[in-house]
Amino acid sequence: MNLAIFFDPLREELVGSPSSPTTLAAYVTAFLDTFPDWRDADLALIGLDEWRGSAAGAPAAHGADAVRQRFYQLQKGTGALRIVDLGNLRPGLTLEDTYLRVREIVAALLEYNTVPILLGGSHDLDYGQFLAYETVERAISFATVDARVDMAEHTAAPAEESHLRRLLVHEPNFIFNFAQLAHQQYFAAPDVLAALEKLHFETLRLGEIHTDVRQAEPLLRQADFVSFDVAALRWNDAPAYHPANPFGLTNEEAAQLAWYAGHNDQLSSFGLYGYRPDHDTHGLAAATLATMLWYFVEGYYHRRGETDFQSRRFIRYAVGLPGTPAKLVFYKAKRTEKWWLEVESLADSNLKRIVPCSYQDYLHAAQGDLPNRWILTQALLG
Repeated sequence: MNLAIFFDPLREELVGSPSSPTTLAAYVTAFLDTFPDWRDADLALIGLDEWRGSAAGAPAAHGADAVRQRFYQLQKGTGALRIVDLGNLRPGLTLEDTYLRVREIVAALLEYNTVPILLGGSHDLDYGQFLAYETVERAISFATVDARVDMAEHTAAPAEESHLRRLLVHEPNFIFNFAQLAHQQYFAAPDVLAALEKLHFETLRLGEIHTDVRQAEPLLRQADFVSFDVAALRWNDAPAYHPANPFGLTNEEAAQLAWYAGHNDQLSSFGLYGYRPDHDTHGLAAATLATMLWYFVEGYYHRRGETDFQSRRFIRYAVGLPGTPAKLVFYKAKRTEKWWLEVESLADSNLKRIVPCSYQDYLHAAQGDLPNRWILTQALLG
């Protein structure tokens, strides 16, 4: 597929000559004159400037370009980087056309195991990101990091306020699990949270992440894709969205979540949406987002391929319980000390899924209690 027809090349000054041979600018092949070969790349950066789904309209400047300027001057991390920058996507004639373009591009990259990093535009563009997974031919899981739960029902709601509902009710339904992270309780309607609970989806409030950011790791580890709204960050750390919010994730927490996403062996696309450079007078938010991308890339190159649970890389723990089920099976990776839980459907023994969990889930089982993650997964298996 000739993806070049969908993209505008970058201005040379956005990448330019690297100030040092150790900066990322020296290791990324960007679309300046020649479209890069994305088929052999590990990661592909895609700039988005589509805002027709936002009530606030489009900012005057291109957000992805502002982040690029900061990102390319950061020092190279671990690994022999194979990263391409495809440039900036040309919006379609309509917003729906743009969704379909994002779908087609992400689907093409998935086919070659190249992880797209979608940067910029309003959060509803994750609908196009989601549609690409129709081609995967299996049930998928995804996670959203956002201060709000974007499930507005009224017809006048802009797409960025209702896109999550559109994803969850999409037909055909190919969602296994969904996780909402970092929402703020006073922004989330009780009936919306009740609906997510009824669907057996997982939520993790901002306060819970503040208490222990590690609680987010199993949720992100289960995701095939993650969409992250910059509005999840507090304004002081990322003054780049509207309306301003004094509460939210710290930049350190956001970078940690980006690392978790990148380190997830299963994750195959990552979207970072909502950045408005007009509000970012001193470039603080651009620096924060660039650092988040750095941690995502670093996490990716620390992946361990931990999927063969029968190998010697795992320790298997069987925990007896007094009721049904009579036994739970956990797996612990020797190298990373990450935990997984095996869930077999009570209705159909042929249905089984091994899901990420935490050490706390194992401790609950050891004390004779069913972990909530087992209960939710059991309900999803039907």
